[in-house]
This record gives sequence, structure tokens and C-alpha cells, in this order.
Amino acid sequence: MAGPGSTSCGDAAYPVSIVGLRCCIKGKRDMIEIQTVGSVDVSVAVPGSKSLTQRALIAAALAEGESTLHGPLVSEDTEYSSAALRQVGVTIDHEESWRVQGNAGRIAPCAEPIFLGNNGTATRFLTSVLSLGNSRFVLDGDKRMAERPIEPLMTALQGWGVDVSSMHDTGCPPLVINSTGLAGGMTVLPEGKSSQYLSSLLLVAPYAREVAELRVEGEVFSKPYITMTLDVMSRFGIHVEYSSDYKYFKIPRGIYRGQDYSVEGDASSASYFWAAAAVTGGRVRVENVSVSSLQGDVKLVPLLGRMGCGLSIEGGGITLASTGMLEGISVDMADMPDVVPTLAVVAAFAEGKTHIQNIGHLRIKECDRLHAVVTELTRMGAEVEEHSDSMVIHGKGGRDLHGATIETYDDHRMAMSMAVAGLKVPGVEISGEGCVAKSFPDFWQRFALLK
Repeated sequence: MAGPGSTSCGDAAYPVSIVGLRCCIKGKRDMIEIQTVGSVDVSVAVPGSKSLTQRALIAAALAEGESTLHGPLVSEDTEYSSAALRQVGVTIDHEESWRVQGNAGRIAPCAEPIFLGNNGTATRFLTSVLSLGNSRFVLDGDKRMAERPIEPLMTALQGWGVDVSSMHDTGCPPLVINSTGLAGGMTVLPEGKSSQYLSSLLLVAPYAREVAELRVEGEVFSKPYITMTLDVMSRFGIHVEYSSDYKYFKIPRGIYRGQDYSVEGDASSASYFWAAAAVTGGRVRVENVSVSSLQGDVKLVPLLGRMGCGLSIEGGGITLASTGMLEGISVDMADMPDVVPTLAVVAAFAEGKTHIQNIGHLRIKECDRLHAVVTELTRMGAEVEEHSDSMVIHGKGGRDLHGATIETYDDHRMAMSMAVAGLKVPGVEISGEGCVAKSFPDFWQRFALLK
């Protein structure tokens, strides 16, 4: 896919300047070279939250009556989710606001496989949604999705009487679901490493034939995503009983009711702009992410504060300002895995050691994100240690960093986080730049505002 504003023909390369970016297509491989900038000072808005869009979309699809989703994220991932729901009989009208005609929990048969690319959230959510039907379904994805485990979710659904299996006996997609609905009663989720398993079960549990109960074994990671799920369910009319440690849930039988639902800006997307202020010694205001957000990734802001940045609240947004003098920190990021790459890049410009702990679940993301971050920062000259569930960045104020061609592993968060480094380090090129379409299709245009 050609980069925005670029032109290609055969193996020729035609560089085109895009307000602070340099795009170049070399053969069939797309690439963006990031141009360095001085101290940035901008206000930006980010797209709607991917996590909230997908949760609200599921609740609206299962609701009785029409829902309107205001400010949803329009991206590759949400398009996959919408297309899958349409395949099972849900009417979704994509305009500036989305109108969703709910099916009150009825799931229509679908003879064709449902394909979700590498959309992990939708794959986990749809596995449970399809269990509400009365038909055979095949749920598939791309090559990486076939490597991403889903067996704990399958085990929990089997406890509710669902016939679900991994087609190749790998514990990963593609899946075959011979659905006859959810029996309900008690089931056990054997691990909480992916909050998506738990959210998936919670979202469909009101439609079980008996009151559903759920117990989670092991440590529950990414708790803010569970909080978001419970909030969306409440907004659509279902109130769940749960323990404070998110290890036990009792979900009443019921039907979601159509709602008007406003999606706030995506805190994960905002992280790259706050990080830009941190590394350039500048100031960035993100206009549409609030300090009161339920999104766990907004907690990156106080972490950057600990590293030496100044924070302020302006209207409904958050402003981060930096002198560029950053210090390493030690932090447990189990609850905000998506901004680990962002913090790791900032840490490479700090003085001293940054220890990021409890992040083993990054290995089952769009790529092995823990290993990928270590590899690409090392490629730029940073001193980084990789451990099974942590990383250590030995920051030297960015003095050890140099330009490099960054591999993105078809992972949107790798592309966007590593682009931040290029604002200070000359010669940083991002290969496979089109992967940002997964969550932030116009990222490069908005990133170009940093000047």
C-alpha cells in the first residue's frame, strides 16, 4: 500500500514531502522517513476509542431497538467487527454517527466463514456472540491470528454448554462453533492474562438461559478494560455483580436496550502525541481525552509526569509539557499494555534505567510486542534488556541513538510509537507504515502536525 501522498511505479521510488514527513515507496514496500523537529507546540484531536467502539458495537448489536454511536472509530479493526455482525443479521448504517438496529440477541445463520484479519478483540468477542446462535459458524483470521491463543475463552464457553473447538487443535483460530445458545450457570475462565476473554464472556452472559456466574483463575491483567466493559453494559441496561478483584461475576439475565452512546477519544492513540512532547521538550494538548477517562492508557500521563514532564487539565483535554530532561522510572504496566511501546521509546531518551514490569501478555498481541520493542530500540542503538515478562531500558538521554529502518511486524502500535523517536533522531524510517490503518487510519497526517 502506498503511503499517503506518495506515488510508485515498478521498482522506482518517488519521494513526496508531507508536512514534516517524507514518504517513499521502494518496489512494493512502503516506507515513511520521519523528519526531525524542534520543540513541538500543538493541540490535536485523536479518533474515537477502539476499545469503547468495539464494546459499544457488540452491546448495540445485541440490544433491543436502535442505537446511535457518536464519534466511533472508523478503522480496519472496526470495519472487520461491523462486517462480521452484518453477516449474522445486524443492520449497521455507517455515517458520521453509526446507527445500529439491534437483534435482541438473535444471531442469524451464516454459511460463509467470518474473517476478522488480526483483530484480536473482535475475534474474542465474536466467539462468544456466535455462541448465542443456533447454527454452525466458522471464525477465521489472518496468519498471525492463527498464532494467538484463545483456548481459555473456549474452555469457559464450554462450561456454559457451548460446542466450540480449534479447527487445527492448536488452541488458536480458526474456530468451529456449533452453537445452541448459552446454558448459563457457573463457569471458570482458567486465566485472566487477556482481558478480552473476560470481556467477551461478560458481554454475552445476559443472554444465557440461566443466570450466569463466572470465576476467574490466576492474575487478572488489564483491569481497566474490564471496567470499560462493565460500564458499557451498564449504559445499555445490564448491571453486573462482581468482586473488587474481578475474580467473580454474577450476570443477570436480560436484554440490552438501544442507546445513544458517545465514544471518547482514544487514549492509546493520544499516547504518541504526549510522548512527542516528552522527547522534544515541547507541549502537546490532546483535546478529546479526559483525565476522568475509564481507559487505562490515560495513566501514561502521570507516568510521564514521574519522568519529569508537567501536566495540566484544559477543558476536556490533557496537556503535557516537557523541558526534555527526563528520568528513568520503574513501573508495573500490567493494566496498560498498549502504551508499553510508547513509554519504552520515551525511556530511551531519559537518563538512567527504566524497568517496565509485568508485561508478558504483550507476547500475544499483534506480534510478540515485548520482543519487537526490544529488537527495534536495539536496532537504533539503545541498550535494552529483554526478560520473560519485563524489559529494562538503560537510557542515556538519547545520545546513543541513531537512525535505522524500523520493522513494524504489521503492528500498528510499533509503527506509531517508533515514529516518535524519529522526531529527535535523524534517519528513522518506518517500513510497512500502512499498518496504522488498524486503529488510526490518518495517523501520519495528524502526526505531521507536530512541528
